[in-house]
Amino acid sequence: MGGLLTVLGKKFTEQWLTLLALPGALYVAAAVGARTLGRDHTWDLGHLTDQITAWAEDPRIDTVAGQVVVFVAVVAASALVGLAAQGMSAGLERVWFAADWASWPWFLSRLVAPVVRWRQERWGKRHTAVEQARSPDHGFRSVEGYSFEVAFDRMAWTGVEYPQRPTWCGDRLNALAQRLDRDHDLDVAVVWPHLWLVLPDQVRSEITEARQSLGRATALVGWGVLYLGLAVWWWPAVLVFAVLSAVGWWRTRVATEVYATLVEASVRLHVGDLAERVGVDYSGLLTKQVGQDLSNRLRASVPPASAS
Repeated sequence: MGGLLTVLGKKFTEQWLTLLALPGALYVAAAVGARTLGRDHTWDLGHLTDQITAWAEDPRIDTVAGQVVVFVAVVAASALVGLAAQGMSAGLERVWFAADWASWPWFLSRLVAPVVRWRQERWGKRHTAVEQARSPDHGFRSVEGYSFEVAFDRMAWTGVEYPQRPTWCGDRLNALAQRLDRDHDLDVAVVWPHLWLVLPDQVRSEITEARQSLGRATALVGWGVLYLGLAVWWWPAVLVFAVLSAVGWWRTRVATEVYATLVEASVRLHVGDLAERVGVDYSGLLTKQVGQDLSNRLRASVPPASAS
């Protein structure tokens, strides 16, 4: 038990340093630098150095007690900023994946709906090009002259399935549910929590790592938003925001693809194990009947109108 607690404590410390303390300390340093340089000394590193030297020579800091206070203040500020970035990341994920966008406040859903319709129309045109490029009647070319591979990649850039959400990442996660429902009549929202409990440890570890990578990618955009706030004092912070947001956007897109692929693959490969455990007939082939029976077996019953 003591060994387990030691390992957990070590992992917690590593996560705290990686996700909160170090990025938070960097942000605190950037905030101090931005406030010191201001708009009048944007690139004046000499001014920044002189100010830091003056602080270091302050009699109140040039003591053990003063240095301890400064250290504790920096650590506390770093942790608070890290927590703020995590909260920002969680909010960004909800907006980015937009699973429940239709239930958002009316003014938000009315803003999002045209984006969804635009993505659906764009996807429809590109899907038509894919159908043309795979047809001998069109010489295996779309009207625009694209080959099947190019036409499919253009469609997939908009969405691998018919868009139902305002963002590519949201649709990519939703696509695995669409595919499993179409191919196997499987309700992944119902089946997945039960399947997770019976997956092999290696598979769960891979999926967990992919999910954490996705979280780190969205957190990068969250940090970018926090750095944007420093532009009030120091305008180059806008450049930091732009770089972090661009890198975070791309990493989120890649991480979403990896995570969705792993989840879908794990369902297709291991859902038979779950079917056997809950008594659903399974002969080794994931048919639509198996998917339907498994979903019905695991789906919670409809609550009664009143307690009896």
